[in-house]
Amino acid sequence: MSVLLNGVEKFNHRADAIESLLCVGLDSDIKRVPVAYWADEHAQFAFNRAIIEQTHPYAAAYKLNMAFYEARGEAGWRDVRSTVKYLREHHPSILTICDAKRGDIGSTSEAYARAIFDDLGFDAVTLSPYLGREALLPFIQRTDKASIILCRTSNPGAGEFQDLIVENKPLYLHVAERVSREWNCNCMLVVGATYPDDMRQIRAAVGDMTFLVPGIGDQGGDVATTVKAGLNRDRKGLIINSSRSIIFAADPAAAARDLCAEINRSR
Repeated sequence: MSVLLNGVEKFNHRADAIESLLCVGLDSDIKRVPVAYWADEHAQFAFNRAIIEQTHPYAAAYKLNMAFYEARGEAGWRDVRSTVKYLREHHPSILTICDAKRGDIGSTSEAYARAIFDDLGFDAVTLSPYLGREALLPFIQRTDKASIILCRTSNPGAGEFQDLIVENKPLYLHVAERVSREWNCNCMLVVGATYPDDMRQIRAAVGDMTFLVPGIGDQGGDVATTVKAGLNRDRKGLIINSSRSIIFAADPAAAARDLCAEINRSR
C-alpha cells in the first residue's frame, strides 16, 4: 500500500481489491463483550482482534466508536491504540476510521488531529462542520488522511437542525454542497441509511464523493434502498457500516460475509 494514498484512495483500492463496500464497526462496549474476554487486561483489544481475524476478508474499513473506549479511561485508550496498530501491521490495506465527531477552534483541532492521526494512527476521522472550515483546517489539510464530515446523520432526531430550511434548501444540503465544492480534497460525508431520499438528493448534489453510511442493521436501514440511492458512477462511493449486528453475532464471519454479499447483489 503506497504511503501517498489518502484515506479516500485507500478505501477505493481496498474496495476494488476485495469487491466490498463493508465497514465493520468495532463498537466494542465492554458490557457486551463476551465474558470469556474479561480476564484479559486488554479485553477490548482481545475482542477486536478476534473480530478482525474473522471478518477482514470482507472488510474494506473498520470504524472504532471512541465513546466505548473513552468510557474505560486509560485502559480504553490503550486498547484503541493496540487495535489500530494491529490493523496497520497485519491488514494495512484496510481503512481505519476514528468515529469521534470532533470539531473545535483551531488550536484544539490541531491537538485533536495530532492525537487521532499521529499518536493513534487512524486514516480518517468523523468531524462536525458546525464551527466551519477554518476550525477544521488541521484535519482537512492533512492530504494523507481523510476527514468525514457529518451531513445527514442516521438518528431519529437528526432533522431538528439538519432539516431547517435555509435559503430554500435544508441545512444538510448546504453542508454537502459546501464541503464538496470548497473543502473537498480528502473529504467524505456521513449520510445515514435511514434517510434514503435525502441520500439520493445529496448524491445528486456532490457527484462521486464518498459517504460513510451508518444506520444499516439495528437502526433499520435497508441495504438495497441505500445502495440504489447512494452508489456513485464507479459503483462505489459508499462505506456501509454495520457494527453490533456483526461483532455480537453468533458467527461474525458469516454476518460480515452475508452483508457484503447483500451489498454486492444490490450493486
